[in-house]
Amino acid sequence: MLALRPNCECCDRDLPADSAFARICTFECTFCADCADTRLQGRCPNCGGNLVERPIRPAAALARFPASTERVTKPHKACAA
Repeated sequence: MLALRPNCECCDRDLPADSAFARICTFECTFCADCADTRLQGRCPNCGGNLVERPIRPAAALARFPASTERVTKPHKACAA
């Protein structure tokens, strides 16, 4: 099950569980659309995989299976703009 991380690893922007603005790779590294498109050119700086729109968990399922509250940020060269 996806962790639905609460923030962009690059700029630390909040990304609520229902955000259509979140992008992830196959390892669930999470970025906002701005960073994914402009700074990272659609590639995850951790694994090199593509970044795609994160699915939105329906509210009923979210109540039963909540999103992660653990914030992850990493110092990527591409994010140091």
